[in-house]
Amino acid sequence: MSETETDPDFPTPEVSVDSIEPDVLKAQIDEGEDVTILDVRAEDEFEEWHIDGESVDVVNIPYFDFLDDVDEELVERVPAGDPLVVVCAKGTSSEYVAGVLKEEDDRDAVNLAEGMNGWAAIYEAEEITRYDGAGTVLQYQRPSSGCLGYLVVDGDEAAVIDPLRAFADRYVEDARIRGADLEYAIDTHIHADHVSGVRALDDEGVEGVIPEAATEREVTYGDELTLAGDGDTFEVGDATIEVVHTPGHTTGMTSYLVDGSVLLTGDGLFVESVARPDLEEGDEGAPDAARLLYETLHERILALDDDVVVGGGHFSDAAETAEDGTYTATIGELEADMETRTRYLGVSE
Repeated sequence: MSETETDPDFPTPEVSVDSIEPDVLKAQIDEGEDVTILDVRAEDEFEEWHIDGESVDVVNIPYFDFLDDVDEELVERVPAGDPLVVVCAKGTSSEYVAGVLKEEDDRDAVNLAEGMNGWAAIYEAEEITRYDGAGTVLQYQRPSSGCLGYLVVDGDEAAVIDPLRAFADRYVEDARIRGADLEYAIDTHIHADHVSGVRALDDEGVEGVIPEAATEREVTYGDELTLAGDGDTFEVGDATIEVVHTPGHTTGMTSYLVDGSVLLTGDGLFVESVARPDLEEGDEGAPDAARLLYETLHERILALDDDVVVGGGHFSDAAETAEDGTYTATIGELEADMETRTRYLGVSE
């Protein structure tokens, strides 16, 4: 742990407060260690997103409750933890609250360095070891949002699928470290829950690619990018990325089959669930979208070989990683899991 820098615009705690780095905290959560968190952001910010996990006990008490006298009733609301990790947006108000708790209640309280900003900056890359094609496929994982992205590298060429704008430079650098130039930046669909990095990378000379079907949703920048139609291919070294139109979540939803070995499904299919069919047309259009998604799953995805590895665009707390640390599963594994759940629920097709 390291000392946290003091923000002069916020009260300075009168006792020394240690900090824990975001990647250290994540490693503890990944290992299943019991972690207790006091989140001192405003309630609406906490409800929008916060650190969670099976081994995490998290309580929200806004920091301004600690600016006046800290009474016994307030202290009783603070969860017991050893240590107690105090979290805010940037690591300033949480440092103050941790100091107050150490001073007033002799609590073993530490501050999350850089707060939720630091947590959002965690972006890890794991190799998909069951990939059996040319080159390498990496899976990017962002725990703060559950977003997944992918880097395909072979020889001196690379492509990124579902890049985030916040990490646009990271993809270029990761490709460079592996001796490759980033040739393509590809989206599986038009994202509604995060800002895509495709246009930012296209502005830097990388060929931006979006599904051809997405233009039917009046995408205003479609003529600025390459359009990917069903059956099209993109070559990355000796690896081939094939376009597979997989509508359901959206009408433009598209998957990418890398060298016949890994299917990157975006928001069409996840390792723990299937996509929502109501986001494009709402409740009224959901039944038709659900039928379309059913056809896609059975006729386009499950029709592939059982050993094809599926990698989605998101993961939730319900998702479990494969042995290689990626959120992936083979089609055979997903089918077996669905059959097990169907029998457990007593559902017949």
